[in-house]
Amino acid sequence: MTSAAPGTRAPMDVFEAIRTLLAVRSYRAEAVPDAVVERIVEAGRLTGSGMNGQPWHFIVVREPETLRRLGALATSGRYVAQAPLAVVVAIDRSRSAVSDASRAIQSMLLAAWADGVGSNWVGFGSMDGVKKLLDIPAALDVLAILPFGYPARAVGRGRKARKSLAEVAHRERYGQPFA
Repeated sequence: MTSAAPGTRAPMDVFEAIRTLLAVRSYRAEAVPDAVVERIVEAGRLTGSGMNGQPWHFIVVREPETLRRLGALATSGRYVAQAPLAVVVAIDRSRSAVSDASRAIQSMLLAAWADGVGSNWVGFGSMDGVKKLLDIPAALDVLAILPFGYPARAVGRGRKARKSLAEVAHRERYGQPFA
């Protein structure tokens, strides 16, 4: 585990971040420190990709008016407008781009959560208005908008409604109990 930057809390263990990660849709007005923003974007950049293609571009948005406009464009996530930060993920049209960028998104969500910053995946395709707003080239598609911020209220860390491991994991062949 790494030490935290000044003014931030110590990051949590990666498995604990996976175990407790929840979608956050309302945020405090508090800014996310630059060191945390850099760590979030760096987590995306460092994610593995097929044939090391790295088919992603991350547009970091902090300007309140741009965030408001992103929220208006994101029909599935109007709450983007209230976030102090968003990362827009644009991808090229290579075969593995959606898969690779999805991995990068998960890395960013986990890195943020480990620092106490919540997020959620907003959108999935049909985001031409976002391309225009952010001057994203026509050759790229917008995969997601990731609003980030400190949760506005306490979030029940670890309380997830998930199927049991026995329902989803199999040993050697489908239907053979894992445990």
